[in-house]
Amino acid sequence: MAAPGAPRPNSNTNNHPSQPPPPNYNPNSNPNSIAYNLSNLNLNPPPSMPNSGSTPSLLGQPPNFPSSAPLPGVPSVSPPFSRPGPPPGVLPRPAVPPSGPPQSTLPPNLAPFRPTGTPIGQPAPFGYRAPPGSIPLLTGSNVPPSSGAPPPGAFPSSGLPSGPVVSAPPPPGTRPSTPSPPLTTGPLLPHSSASSVFVSNGPPSFTSGALPGGPRFPPASSASKPPVGPPPTMGFAGATPETPTMHSLVGSPAIAAPPPGTPLQPAPPFSAPPQGVPPPPGSYGSPTWPRHPGQVAPPPPIPGSVQPPRMFGMTPQPLPNQSMTAIPVLGQTGAPVSGTSKVDLNQIPHPIPSSSPMLYETLQGNQANPPPPATSDYIVRDTGNCSPRYMRCTISQIPCTADLLTASGMQLALLVQPLALPHPSEEPIQVVDFGESGPVRCSRCKGYINPFMKFIDQGRQFICNLCGYTDETPRDYRCNLGPDGRRRDADERPELCRGTVEFVATKEYMVRGPMPPVYFFLIDVSMNAVQTGATAAACSAISQVISDLPEGPQTMVGIATFDSTIHFYCLKRALRQPSMLVIPDVQDVYTPLQTDVVVQLSEGRQHLEVLLETIPTMFKKNGTPAESSFGAAVQAAFLAIKSSGGKVLVFQSVLPSIGLGSLSAREAEGRTNISARQKEAHKLLQPADKTLKTMAMEFAEYQVCVDVFITTQTYVDIASISVVPRTTGGQVYYYYPFSAVSDSAKLYNDLRWNVTRPQGFEAVMRVRCSQGIQVQEYHGNFCKRTPTDVDLPGIDCDKTIMVTLKHDDKLQDGSECAFQCALLYTTVYGQRRIRLTTLSLPCTSMLSNLFRSADLDTQFACFLKEAAHKIPSSPLLQVREQVTNLCISILLSYRKFCATVTSSGQLILPEALKLLPLYTLALMKSTGLQSDGRIDDRSIWINYVSYLSTPLAIPLVYPRMVAIHNHGPKDKDESLVPPVIPLSSDHVNDDGIYLLENGEDCLVYIGNSVDSNILQQLFGISSPNEIPTQFVLQQYDNPLSQKLNDVVNEIRRQRCSYLRFKLCKKGDPSGALFFSYLVEDKSPSGPSYVEFLVHVHREIQMKMSSS
Repeated sequence: MAAPGAPRPNSNTNNHPSQPPPPNYNPNSNPNSIAYNLSNLNLNPPPSMPNSGSTPSLLGQPPNFPSSAPLPGVPSVSPPFSRPGPPPGVLPRPAVPPSGPPQSTLPPNLAPFRPTGTPIGQPAPFGYRAPPGSIPLLTGSNVPPSSGAPPPGAFPSSGLPSGPVVSAPPPPGTRPSTPSPPLTTGPLLPHSSASSVFVSNGPPSFTSGALPGGPRFPPASSASKPPVGPPPTMGFAGATPETPTMHSLVGSPAIAAPPPGTPLQPAPPFSAPPQGVPPPPGSYGSPTWPRHPGQVAPPPPIPGSVQPPRMFGMTPQPLPNQSMTAIPVLGQTGAPVSGTSKVDLNQIPHPIPSSSPMLYETLQGNQANPPPPATSDYIVRDTGNCSPRYMRCTISQIPCTADLLTASGMQLALLVQPLALPHPSEEPIQVVDFGESGPVRCSRCKGYINPFMKFIDQGRQFICNLCGYTDETPRDYRCNLGPDGRRRDADERPELCRGTVEFVATKEYMVRGPMPPVYFFLIDVSMNAVQTGATAAACSAISQVISDLPEGPQTMVGIATFDSTIHFYCLKRALRQPSMLVIPDVQDVYTPLQTDVVVQLSEGRQHLEVLLETIPTMFKKNGTPAESSFGAAVQAAFLAIKSSGGKVLVFQSVLPSIGLGSLSAREAEGRTNISARQKEAHKLLQPADKTLKTMAMEFAEYQVCVDVFITTQTYVDIASISVVPRTTGGQVYYYYPFSAVSDSAKLYNDLRWNVTRPQGFEAVMRVRCSQGIQVQEYHGNFCKRTPTDVDLPGIDCDKTIMVTLKHDDKLQDGSECAFQCALLYTTVYGQRRIRLTTLSLPCTSMLSNLFRSADLDTQFACFLKEAAHKIPSSPLLQVREQVTNLCISILLSYRKFCATVTSSGQLILPEALKLLPLYTLALMKSTGLQSDGRIDDRSIWINYVSYLSTPLAIPLVYPRMVAIHNHGPKDKDESLVPPVIPLSSDHVNDDGIYLLENGEDCLVYIGNSVDSNILQQLFGISSPNEIPTQFVLQQYDNPLSQKLNDVVNEIRRQRCSYLRFKLCKKGDPSGALFFSYLVEDKSPSGPSYVEFLVHVHREIQMKMSSS
């Protein structure tokens, strides 16, 4: 793998000398800094946001977290992960990272599969970062679904009578698979604002650590910063396991016997037979995941101890039992019924809260373990295969032929998230330094050494597991083999016993010295931006994150503003005050001398802070019309950092209307031209022209990553603007309609996480596969200039890349198919590293095994990304039909080839994919597939999906709803968040208050008959008619308000994202917005859940009868 990009002109890496960090240290994964970053989720902005001062180094001296009793059997973090923590800006990142031996975090009661210590002579490992949502466990009870029938009419029920629903035993030789995912999310919602003398739902108290049992929110006087925290990265767990016997889902109990000879206990395809372990006392349902021998379930939570994160979703099924669910839509006699009312809504598949977290070993008995659901709570023990956080496959067994894959209807793809956040209790990634010789590689395919390469001839040769080539082992790397054929030192070398490892890159991987961290801020100061407060909010956010930038002589900063012209600022210390340099030509852009506008952070920090305070007032009397030279300004910023590369962070408020890359109001033109809108509406989701794309390709060539923060109240053509961040590895942040009062906190939170999360620069990634499989296409935010590699000027822990695969030869049944992702990147401390992730899966020639090993979360994430990819280029109706047909084809294949229940009156769902119809329906009703939505809303949805991680795919279309009006005292081990409610209006009462959140936005629905005392205690109003249009959650001096704030705080902790609140009431547009999220109801955007199941069954019947 070659180093990305070309040598930068006039670059001189010696211009920024600094003391290099220890060679074995990975700066992106320090446990202290990560726990700190994720713990600081301040909830509402204080009246003022002062600049952050210089404070002690976080990495040099860890914060003083309170110690708590560790969870027996579950590793704890050292120092303990605690929230809330110190305020933002108190603990800046140091210039030089610390070093030290790796800390083993495996439970003491678990016998290691392989030794976990650091090999002698090997460097210390990566640190680790706590994932968002590391919170006390949530234990919810079942919410009884309504027995009411949905409104008939979406699909005629003629000829589709009702009958019993049966869970049938699996066919011979099949393996049950895991169902289900999370509950959360929806389109972006406007935030509201209001002023109040009451205590705001603001930052937690900042002592030396979290005080168990203490208040989560302090008085307003203690708040000093707006909220901070990462975007959500976790979802929910899976569905409650069924009993081994079949049961009726409709009417009276009905037991259906399997066909003669059908085994009730099929042999699993993997060598290690699964064994169930009883759940811990007080847990919900059965074990979260079938545990194999050697897997250990963490014990119940201990009061006061730090608990791993907890999410909602579906618990997996016990492996040896049933593998499908049958939903009857015909009566016992086959006679038609008048409607779908005989279907028992209580028994239709729904996501259900899961039980305790589990310990998951990636290999068991030298065989791959199927991964737990991406949305569940698990702790990974890397025993040879990589953690599913870093790479997941849509199917845990690889079909031997392309015909077998086609017959299944499923997609074969990988979702790769190479810098994903690990669980805080997981063992850190090991860093290996091979010295000047570099890591051992196959001389034919260039694959890297990994646990699945086989050594022969007493270690003098090895066989590549990717291409099968027999290669010579380097002399200094040879070692004798043991009786089992493994090298005797395999357990002492991370690269031979871990699925994920990091190599120190040698000079052959560089065409220049590693780039320094460079941050260039670009602020819109047009009239609209200044008047709406967007300019002031951007300046305030930047001023506060300065202390979070990597410190040291290599860190460079620059700043410019723009309206109809571009204004650079000289930050040299020699000047008494910053000087402005104006660039009037926005067509043929140039830039001042780089040394004047991009300076060392230590040199220009004082001038930068002064400048950020004066910019809002400097342009306050800006009489220039609302014109923006966005394209020209980004081009000028690129020219300023072209020789070094780096990040450009743009704050944009209006449609770019002047200069290079200017755009027009295409949305308005589309509305007026009705015929064009109907025929070619999807073209408004494509870039207006190729100007910005051409610019972005040049940015990527010189390793410049662009992130755009859109703080607007109007249409800005995101479809065109987003081309720049998508091509350069960045992302778009969208605040519509922007409110300076409420969105300033979220803007700061997003900006701070952007610069502090684990990330890398000037990266290049390649995925290699075993013979018989090859990469078909990559999807994500990157630039692709060669067929095999993707260039990533910026890569971070939130970015996921989808890799679709195809067969180019037949695989052998029972063999292993390997996938290896190699990411070459530069850390924020200027270290060149290779992050290697290896996954080896068994091959199968049985179709039933494919359905048992299907990964619902990953399958649906691919559905979602494929749909988002097609929306801009295909009519919306066509995309919706393709999504539905994809779901139907998978269920048809299972019914046709694998199902043991033969009654034509039953809809047969594979157990692993039984929620696929629900999530398909939710996808069709989502923002991206709605024809009546705003163009920018759909564009930002498409852009968000392009890099969306697997745990967040289902929450995006299926939000979480809870009742907050009856939130009584919680039990000792109960979650603060109330039980999840299905997304149906049958569960919404007129005398209740309901919270629906998607990780970014939050709707609070208030029924018309709610007790006025409850309203007064929670919101300070006496009736729903007094609901304000703008709303800021306050904490009043009463237990009910405190509980609501605790719930909100808990959700924000789980999502690690600031929620924008909106109060909704019946009969108001806000109420209609709330009910539009209830995807199980019939609506103008689609049928009800029951009607969709009937439709799917009818389509399957028709296809079965015609085949």
